[in-house]
Amino acid sequence: MTESEIVLYGTAWCGGSRRARLLLDQHRIPYCWVDIEADEAAARVVEGIAGGYRSVPTLVWPDGSALVEPSNDEMAKKLGITLR
Repeated sequence: MTESEIVLYGTAWCGGSRRARLLLDQHRIPYCWVDIEADEAAARVVEGIAGGYRSVPTLVWPDGSALVEPSNDEMAKKLGITLR
């Protein structure tokens, strides 16, 4: 992970996590994937951002801002991209 990458916290079973990964992949946006079921420290990070819940997907931007369970439209707006 680099400081210039988006960090995408999620789980393999979560449809929202898969959707977020697909959007980032389709637009060739670099990111670091972190499975919170395999990384307890990451799960605590998500809980800190999401008010004690393990809400996924949680995306953290290099500027420190975060989106919790965002829609594709919310992610696109933050990324500055237009969806078809």
